[in-house]
Amino acid sequence: MNRIKEVLNEKGIKQTWLAEKLGKSFKMVNAYACNRKQPSLETLFQIAELLNVNVKDLIVDNKNEDK
Repeated sequence: MNRIKEVLNEKGIKQTWLAEKLGKSFKMVNAYACNRKQPSLETLFQIAELLNVNVKDLIVDNKNEDK
């Protein structure tokens, strides 16, 4: 799971902008943002760099959800 959609919303950035910067289709970026598909580690690091956040801020920690 990732927090790409939440971080985009927090920063007021559109998915279309991110898709253009990554050189990917809007459909692919939307799939990342809606957690239908997970980006590769390389793409995740690119997204973090573009959004000026730590890559850890884009990842949901599922370890504590079961408790």
